[in-house]
Amino acid sequence: MTSPAALPPEGLPGLDPRFSRLIAVPGRGVDEGRTRTWHVLDTGPALETLGVAPRGTILAVHGNPTWSYLWRSIVARSFAAAEAGEHAWRVIAVDQLDMGFSERTDVIRPLAQRVLDLATLTDTLELAGPVVTLGHDWGGVISLGWAVDHPELLAGVMLLNTAVHHPEGVPIPAPLRLAGARGVLAASTVQTTAFLDTTLALASPALTPKVKAAFRAPYATAERRRAIGGFVADIPVDARHASFAELQRIADGVSRLTVPALMLWGPRDPIFSDRYLDDLVERMPQADVHRFEGAGHLIAEDRDYAAAVLTWLAEPHGIASKSHSSAGEVGSSRDSVGVAEGAGAARVEAQGAAGGGVRSRDADAARVQAQGAAGGMDAAWTPLWERLDARRDDDVTAVIEMGATGVVRRVSWRQLDDRVRTLAAGLTALGVRAGDRVSLLVPPGPTLTAIIYACLRIGAVVVVADAGLGVRGLTRAVRGAWPDVVIGELPGLTAARVLGWPGLRISVPTLPAVTARALGIRHSLADVTREGAAAGLPPSPGPDDPAAILFTSGSTGPAKGVAYTHRQLSALRDILAAHFDVSSGTGLVTGFAPFALLGPALGTLSVTPDMDVSAPRTLTASAVAAAVRASQARIVFLSPAAILNVVATADALTDDDRAALAGAETFLSTGAPISEALLSAAARVMPNATAHTPYGMTECLLVTDITLDGIRAAAEAPDAGVCVGTPIGENRIRISALETDGRATGDPAETPGVLGEILVSAPHLKDHYDRLWLTDREASRQTPDDGGRWHRTGDVGHLDEGGRLWVEGRVPHVLVTADGPLAPVGPEQQIERVDGVRRAAVVGVGPHGLRQAVAVIETTPAAQGPGLAAPELAARIRAATDTPLVAVLAVPALPTDIRHNSKIDRTRLSGWAERVLSGERPTAP
Repeated sequence: MTSPAALPPEGLPGLDPRFSRLIAVPGRGVDEGRTRTWHVLDTGPALETLGVAPRGTILAVHGNPTWSYLWRSIVARSFAAAEAGEHAWRVIAVDQLDMGFSERTDVIRPLAQRVLDLATLTDTLELAGPVVTLGHDWGGVISLGWAVDHPELLAGVMLLNTAVHHPEGVPIPAPLRLAGARGVLAASTVQTTAFLDTTLALASPALTPKVKAAFRAPYATAERRRAIGGFVADIPVDARHASFAELQRIADGVSRLTVPALMLWGPRDPIFSDRYLDDLVERMPQADVHRFEGAGHLIAEDRDYAAAVLTWLAEPHGIASKSHSSAGEVGSSRDSVGVAEGAGAARVEAQGAAGGGVRSRDADAARVQAQGAAGGMDAAWTPLWERLDARRDDDVTAVIEMGATGVVRRVSWRQLDDRVRTLAAGLTALGVRAGDRVSLLVPPGPTLTAIIYACLRIGAVVVVADAGLGVRGLTRAVRGAWPDVVIGELPGLTAARVLGWPGLRISVPTLPAVTARALGIRHSLADVTREGAAAGLPPSPGPDDPAAILFTSGSTGPAKGVAYTHRQLSALRDILAAHFDVSSGTGLVTGFAPFALLGPALGTLSVTPDMDVSAPRTLTASAVAAAVRASQARIVFLSPAAILNVVATADALTDDDRAALAGAETFLSTGAPISEALLSAAARVMPNATAHTPYGMTECLLVTDITLDGIRAAAEAPDAGVCVGTPIGENRIRISALETDGRATGDPAETPGVLGEILVSAPHLKDHYDRLWLTDREASRQTPDDGGRWHRTGDVGHLDEGGRLWVEGRVPHVLVTADGPLAPVGPEQQIERVDGVRRAAVVGVGPHGLRQAVAVIETTPAAQGPGLAAPELAARIRAATDTPLVAVLAVPALPTDIRHNSKIDRTRLSGWAERVLSGERPTAP
């Protein structure tokens, strides 16, 4: 049944009726000889009335089962920006035919027809460039089809969750299988509102009833919902489907697009998972990508996508240029269905039911091969494996693996080098290429070391996420990185299978065939070794090729993937070697995973003590002593969580243990600030070692350094915070002052005594965050323009007259009070000097700008349960600090991260304190 187009009813939340238009469009294709009427939201006439000439047009296309209402935010925000005198963009947000308030035609419209429909509309509107497309769901595919066919107009593409390719042999997402099943399709999509209701329920946070009603408004009857079922029926599940050829044509054309691209993604999408994002990134490696952790399919409702879009359009990437020479390289033939000859052409699909596979990331591979042909080396750079190569004929021990009973295994430099080369050649023979991501679920030790250096040798990108993230955190990390290969022990591969982690799976042990099949494991490390025995090595990567993605601890929010190049990892090796005087005879005991892997790069022996790497606090003093004794190592690296337990178990040390520990010359605590008392206690365990506690983060592992003597000297200073010393080597520090509203907007400077966000610059600073464009942008916001690479750390602190850095907390934890911003660490230190207080956190309650300080403490002995602190203790605490406290609360234990066991979750505590002080029954925070 047909029905005419109409204007939406007035009063729909967020939708300005002045932008609604009905456009009569002469039909083409199945509509030849007819005129079809579209409803669109179009800011063009209003901009003309305003007297504003737009920089270009955003052509926004919705998916199924939404309508142009999805784009109300970008419509309103772009016009408001024009009214404010900012960059103006015309927005045309369409209701596709048979959808929204456009005409109901009662004609089947496959993908090719819908792409043609959109082109016919833009022809009727006489749309001129530059045009930036914006699409979601099916609208993403259709907008990309338009983009491929209009190179003369195209200036850029923007995408929210969508897909242009589905791997052969992998079932389509379960919700679509169910909705499209015979006997279910019509009932779920047309006869009832089930499909529409399910889609709207995917929003997080939930949509308001009025917004839900607005989305439902065009689809009140079964006749008006026919196209919802038509879209589901048009999903090309395989090559036999009528729309498969058109989808393939679009996908191939997308691989040849060279215009700027933006992808905003909600990873909690049961339809368009990160699998499809990975494919799109591979086709458009130039894209800026941001994954909004926690967002889902309706990302336009879940997050402020409009702000991201307008920010991106204002970036200096020439998006509004009238020149489209690069876009003009895209073929626009509508009967071209062949395989693209560009980035993404040489895909090796090995995914199948195992849920992942190896695909050549061709741009990276081509670059590595070109560099290999030219020698692949940079005069100022030596590869991370250079010292391993230099000792390849050395039978001296390189790596020691410790167990509960002592030394489990010793591996010589010759054995390690042979293992690395064989694994590198074997992985290459199995199809792993430069740029492929390899996720490692292997505990520290000789095996992990060999795999990492093998991957680095062939240009594969190592993905490392701390087991301390827990199953949920690891799942987010692995899916976010979307690795091509997963190498792991049985527990990790079991989790990968159960939780649907991507990647071709390779087991470290050789498993029974039944187990391997059940877990989707394609190869074992023994298979890799056999393949590599007779294979050669590919060209080595160059200094600026991607090398690793290291995930943060998740202690300050969802774990972020931090991308490093080979040059940056080598710079980390070099600064570590120079600052701590590491030589071939030094030896390292590493109870902190990031440094456990640098031994071969430094050309020195490394040993990991017996411990549960997922819980560093399990490390004992006896285990450290055994590792030092077995290796004669002179440097010991430990995390704060490990130190706490080493000190607590020191009474169990034997005379032999103490003698071994007396041989340590340098001791480092890295990963988080540590108190003078705890560092002193650790120094007593290693009495002849100089104790250091460097400041750094996953993004820049070594920034400043201070010794125990330096900490003691700093204790006499009046400064608030934790003194972390002065910059190491070429590293630099600047402070961006906090304004009265708590934002760090001051020009970066070295002025002493100014509280602000800490900025760092170093040769080994990370390259970027993985698929977090907005986070990257914020991290480099308003940084010095001096040719160096700078990073906003998110930490707050100040510099003193001597150039020492004092850390006073995190930017999100700053209390913005009526008197201005207050950093928490200073008052926490005052409180922790009170007898009976073990640890303290100062958090805020109340509205921003009028926050009030609350102290939340751990006591000695520990409190039996959460609640108000004892009146006498609370009085002493208030007397000890010059910060007014509205309450003092005691808890048995403060919430901290697993990796460090010291980074207190003040955001969580703040919310908990708000609830308790508003009358809720106290529970554990």
